[in-house]
Amino acid sequence: MKILIVGGTSFVGRSIAHAAVAKGHDVSVLNRGVTPNDLPDSVHRLIGDRQGDLSVLNDKSFDVTIDAIAYRPKDVEQLAKALGNRGGHYIQISSISAYKYPAAVGAKEDTPILELGTTDLDAPVDGQTYGPLKAASERAAHEYFGTNVGIIRPTYVIGSHDKTMRFPYWVARIQRGGKVAFPGPASSAMQWIDARDLGEFTVLMAEKKFVGGVHICSPSLGMGFGDVLQRIAKRVGPSGTELVEIAPSKLSDSSWFEKFPLWSGGFDPTSLAINNEYAVSLGLTLRSLEESIDDTASWLSDIPWSENWLNADAEQTLFED
Repeated sequence: MKILIVGGTSFVGRSIAHAAVAKGHDVSVLNRGVTPNDLPDSVHRLIGDRQGDLSVLNDKSFDVTIDAIAYRPKDVEQLAKALGNRGGHYIQISSISAYKYPAAVGAKEDTPILELGTTDLDAPVDGQTYGPLKAASERAAHEYFGTNVGIIRPTYVIGSHDKTMRFPYWVARIQRGGKVAFPGPASSAMQWIDARDLGEFTVLMAEKKFVGGVHICSPSLGMGFGDVLQRIAKRVGPSGTELVEIAPSKLSDSSWFEKFPLWSGGFDPTSLAINNEYAVSLGLTLRSLEESIDDTASWLSDIPWSENWLNADAEQTLFED
């Protein structure tokens, strides 16, 4: 099967590309050609910019197009115009952030997605605009690609090659040991999906020409954030590592959301406690959290401490009364 992956060299797109190659598909990736990658030589590199010139697609056709980087409706529109009727089945990687706030734990795929509201379609993509723009991009998929559309909504994606460095922070920090500050409450729900599981599932959905929407995560109904960190500590933490819960009241400044990645702020009890039964019924298979930790730790061995991460001095202030 001929598969086009839009954005196929970085993290999520990379994992999809590797999974597709492993299944024996004829894979092309479309991007600007600026991200270093480790894709096999068999992958066709197509250099183009969906914000500008996509003429590289003019004489090409595909059985399936997998769009890993649709952040605004105009991204979908421009891709559709460049492909015409040559893109085949369309699969978009969206996010559970596209959902309206679930009313209860155990939300399923019938949860409504967000309305655009007052969000500017050209606004920078940030914590406030990401969800509405992702929801708008889903609607654009149906507008421009018709009925042959599948939408995949992951929770937090974890593993190696993560440019967001969110999960890697916790692996790297716990590897250093000592007193490790983490934001409470420890019981806050947490769900994730290993990038490799996302890649394999996406290729499976491409093979099935999946239509509709599905969210993917592990575990179903979530796990406490503190429990996740305990499992990381058990796997990679040196002897004497101590996880210290910090009350949300000490983290009122919004900058702590950047210093403590994956934190919901203690006010989001349902959106990371959704039900994954539908995805599992479609063929989703899940690696253990320990496999994701090992993969991330191995990748981190050659990567320096990020300047955006919490430094030792700032962390120490959280332990003071």
